[in-house]
Amino acid sequence: MDRNEIINLLKRYNSGNCSDEEKAIIESWYLQYRDNSAASLTEEERLDDLQSVFDALPLPQNARRYRVLPLYKIAAAVAAVFIVVLGIYFYRSQQTDTRLAQVIETKIVPGGTKATLTLSDGSRIILDDAETGVLASQSGVSIQKTADGQLIYSVSNSTAPAAQSGNELMYNTIETPVGGSYQINLPDGTKVWLNAASSLSFPTKFSDGSRVVKLTGEAYFEVAKNKHMPFSVKFNKQVVEVLGTQFNINSYTDEGADKTTLFEGSVRLSQGSKQVVLKPGQQAVYEKDEMKVKDTDLEEALAWKNGYFMFKNENIKSIMRKIARWYDVEVSYSGNIPDIGFGGTISRSTDITEVLNALQLTNSIHFKIEGRRITVMP
Repeated sequence: MDRNEIINLLKRYNSGNCSDEEKAIIESWYLQYRDNSAASLTEEERLDDLQSVFDALPLPQNARRYRVLPLYKIAAAVAAVFIVVLGIYFYRSQQTDTRLAQVIETKIVPGGTKATLTLSDGSRIILDDAETGVLASQSGVSIQKTADGQLIYSVSNSTAPAAQSGNELMYNTIETPVGGSYQINLPDGTKVWLNAASSLSFPTKFSDGSRVVKLTGEAYFEVAKNKHMPFSVKFNKQVVEVLGTQFNINSYTDEGADKTTLFEGSVRLSQGSKQVVLKPGQQAVYEKDEMKVKDTDLEEALAWKNGYFMFKNENIKSIMRKIARWYDVEVSYSGNIPDIGFGGTISRSTDITEVLNALQLTNSIHFKIEGRRITVMP
């Protein structure tokens, strides 16, 4: 295979048109020269290196262990592997790794299990500091923190009267900070996973034939089935109504669009007089007063809950918003940032420098870290 054929192959890899065998060869070559500290090689030498791999076909067995499956097949268990889908070829110089490392001043760690619970009387409990066990009891409902960092609401056997006036519901609110996430089991058995910078407001007991909660940010719901008591989520002038199902809502104010993704069951999404019914595998996108329904990648929509980032032809500003929410950093931009798409998968427990270095492999963008501020540059 001559040099022009190799370059054409790299272009096909970038556009997703390689065969599985070609992908395995390219990716194993990339990982090998990266692991062997070949950053000092010239572009000419790297092309020679890749050509030698093709000349040695079939691939040796020890190289095949580096094979990376297409993104849509990557499971959460192997999500630590990160391959950037390039706008500019990954065989360019890797001198950017050193450039990033030289300006690091503060250790920036990934987010974790953090949240604050506000009770109906206004008292606040910092859940990441609280000990495991029963935290409080309200109107016959016990609030317990488990050893693995979950919050569970359960109806007790107490017959004590509800401490509320009239038919007014008592609401609790759980809030995750930037760099935090949390799981909560609601009084009806519904499970909710909150992403970073999100909040969920809910009654300590569901009554009057309905279950209504309010969300800001992002959350994944596994709703307990109860055909006599519909479950509704209110967020940003929209309402999702279900009986028992699994879905994800992304409603961050800085994203510009609300996305509701259905995994199982059926939901009805309302915005004013507009209504749509979703089927599993569909996503409703509400943007600029317009609702659109499309088929979507469920693995990508649920990546955050499973502990990793997944990007598919995503621009750098969208990626950096996710990074900022999880690593609790401020992001700024300098110069003319190229409008190209990135793709890849990486664990959310990865050090931020690894994430940024992987993005820098395109050589189309670079980063500077000063304290907790990241500047994106061309």
